[in-house]
Formats: sequence, structure tokens, C-alpha cells
Amino acid sequence: MSAQRILQPIRNRPLVAAGAITAIGMSVWVTKSCLVRDVHAESPSQQPPKVFSGFGGQSLRLESSNLVNHNTKRLRFEFPNSEAQSGLTLTSSVLTIAWPQGRWFPVLRPYTPISSIDEPGSLELLVKRYPNGKASGYLHSLTPGSTLLMVGLGGYKWIPNSFPHVTLIAGGAGITPIYQLTRGILRNPDDRTRITLVHGINTDADLLLREEFEDLERRFPGRFRWVVTVSKPVEGSPFRRGYVNKELLEEVGSGKRSEEKVFVCGPPPMETALTAKRGVLEELGYRKDQIVKF
Repeated sequence: MSAQRILQPIRNRPLVAAGAITAIGMSVWVTKSCLVRDVHAESPSQQPPKVFSGFGGQSLRLESSNLVNHNTKRLRFEFPNSEAQSGLTLTSSVLTIAWPQGRWFPVLRPYTPISSIDEPGSLELLVKRYPNGKASGYLHSLTPGSTLLMVGLGGYKWIPNSFPHVTLIAGGAGITPIYQLTRGILRNPDDRTRITLVHGINTDADLLLREEFEDLERRFPGRFRWVVTVSKPVEGSPFRRGYVNKELLEEVGSGKRSEEKVFVCGPPPMETALTAKRGVLEELGYRKDQIVKF
């Protein structure tokens, strides 16, 4: 849901000191001080404290900012407690709340962490900067020591071994929720789900998380297949030329579509072409209930 839609109910009101944030069921508008919760070092259950649990947000300090290609940065935010975990579940994300200079209202954007959901002490985002992107431009401008307000968001509830095989389709920076789900499945020793991941990008320079996916292919042969297609590859590119289309998905599919789940995340035109009524996935025989859009 866009920030504009979230802010629609309060348009034309004066700026207030409190309000509400949620895309599901609550009218959200609160100030930083109202949203921020403390993450205590001790827990009655002796479990690691959770940063995002229940209602509320957390203001996190930027630990490091590293440029990984021409328009994408890895931003690592540290938790107040070095033993704390995110408290997020598989396929969940965080809603970032930014106040760019000169704006009366904040800019809200969801991002899926690329760090493990149970990694202690920190959380890492992979942020692509878009031309005139209010949120991405602001996040790219942050320097170590800056803080950013975040709220945890739920997602699709993944249940291990619900399907023998899943097809994951990503376009560009839409790879982040796909990566989170891929790694979450493969790191669970009780989950035997097989994965085919198809990632479409414009150029070789747009390929993100290459080392991570190559490592997963080596560690999980027979369970994980990673296919990259590039619309404008450089000369000598190791990847195939083309787009994520019906022909490619037919080629890499498992052949047992009735038993699969398909997860899609990418630019709106790509998602529409794949998931719309009489779109590519329907032509391939997938039912609507088999398709999940992040």
C-alpha cells in the first residue's frame, strides 16, 4: 500500500503529535516518540528480546552503509540490545517511516530485510534508489549514526512442506522477499521443499545477491535451482538473454503445476503480465489460489 493511500484519511488536517500506522485495520498516525518502544535486555522467558513484536515501532541506528552497484545500497541497522532478534516471521517486512527535509508528512515504504529473521543484534536492508524516489533517496542519504523509525509488518504465513515444490519469480529489486523466503526454507532442516527461482533483470549490473544465491546452489544441489535472465546482457554475460515469459517458465518448471505454489515480486507491469486474469501463469495452468504476490 502506498504512503499516499495510508495518509489519505488525514489529508488537510493540521500536523498533530499523535496518530496511527497500520495498513490492516487501524488508522495510523503517530509521532516518533509514540511509536518507539524500548527493547529490554532481560526477558522473563529467558528468550532473546524481540524488536518488532506487538504494536509499536523501533528507532534503529544505522551501523553501516555500503554501495553494492550503481544504484543499490546495503544498510545495516543495529538493535539497542546486541542479543535481540527482529521478531519478524518468514516473508514479513518492515515499514520504514522517513521524514525527508522540508516535508510535513513522513514517507512510508515497506522493505524486506535480507538478514536472517533470527540474526541477533542487527537488521540489514537492500535499498535500490529510484529516480525521484522520496523514500529510497532519503535512505541512501543516511550516514552511520543516523536513525530510522521502523514498524514490523506481517506477510504470507509459510508452513514448511506444504508443497513439494515452489516457483519463485522476481524482477529487479523484487528479489529481496524472494531471497528471504528462499533462505528461510533452505536453512530449516525440517523443510524439504524444492525451489526454482527465476530472476529477471535489465542488465548484468542490476543482479543483486549473486554470491548468496551461488552459495545456496552449491550447498543445496537438487533442492535449489537459480535461473537468471537479462534483457540487455553485456557481451560475454554468463546469463541467458531474454525476459521472464511463458516460454522460460515452461522450460524451467517442475512439470507438476497442480502441486506447486508460485510467489511473485517485481515491477507492476511484470506482476500484471504474470498474474492477471488470462496472464502468463493462468496460461500455464496455475490457479489463482496457487499464486502469491509480495
